[in-house]
Amino acid sequence: MAVYTPVDRDRLARFLAAFDVGPLVDFEGIREGVENTNYRVVTERGRFVLTLYEKRVDPADLPFFLGLMEHLAGRGIPCPLPVRDRQGRMIHRLAGRPCALVTFLEGCSPRRITPAHCRELGRGLARLHLAGRDFPLRRRNALGMESWRALLAPSLDRADEVEPGLAEELVREIAALERAWPDDLPAGVIHADLFPDNAFFADGRLSGIIDFYFACHDLFAYDLAICLNAWCFEGEREFNVTKARALLSGYREVRPLAPAEVERLPVLARGAAVRFLLTRLHDWLHRVEGVLVRPKDPMEYVRKLRFHRGIGRPEAYGLEAAA
Repeated sequence: MAVYTPVDRDRLARFLAAFDVGPLVDFEGIREGVENTNYRVVTERGRFVLTLYEKRVDPADLPFFLGLMEHLAGRGIPCPLPVRDRQGRMIHRLAGRPCALVTFLEGCSPRRITPAHCRELGRGLARLHLAGRDFPLRRRNALGMESWRALLAPSLDRADEVEPGLAEELVREIAALERAWPDDLPAGVIHADLFPDNAFFADGRLSGIIDFYFACHDLFAYDLAICLNAWCFEGEREFNVTKARALLSGYREVRPLAPAEVERLPVLARGAAVRFLLTRLHDWLHRVEGVLVRPKDPMEYVRKLRFHRGIGRPEAYGLEAAA
């Protein structure tokens, strides 16, 4: 259960008294999620989610994250809206943790991803990119390409425990990506973690995008590459070009891709695979006693990385048919 910080009913009721949301009716911990503690909260005036930010979230980044959600919600993006208290504040403290109360979104994450989900997700991602263009705050990608050597360092000596030769492979891969990484593509606010469990659907439509706590300023096509990795593989091994074509087509219906973005997509997809491989590798090799969240197998992203490395042209992702 991904509830690291317990909150009792009396303390929560006192906390909610600072908001114009009505008295507490019920609440429960949300099992999904890895990074933070989340509670589903019901009051007499509606449903909300309370997030307590754990150690991986820098409190200094909260104005960016919460301000971005407020900005995007105001432009029609279906994302949680931070609830301000009667004094206009979005950021609070509870049980020794910084926290925020946000609106509850209807819908659920897809259990079986279809091309229709991918097309709708692509449209939503493009709308998010466009809606964030005038967001005034800026946050660098703390898990971007410049950080990958440092991310690997604590796990380098033990990486071969996952698979023999993995350490050397990752060192070579990061060096190759550093040489090939583009710096002249369209950029702006990206989600950077839009996995299926961070997207809700209702009646076939995208009804919610959640978990903006990796959002940052980076390449739009890199965000798209993250989604290719997260949405378009079957059983962690086989790439589904039909889903990829749907994802890319949906995105391009809203925001056309520049030729250079198309050309560099294989490199960006490799980089997206490396980014999630490295964090999974760290969590796999440095497990914390007493934490009930099971770390995810880094080999899933080793296999995805190897697939992308074998791609010669971006047409393999379905881009030719999506044009």
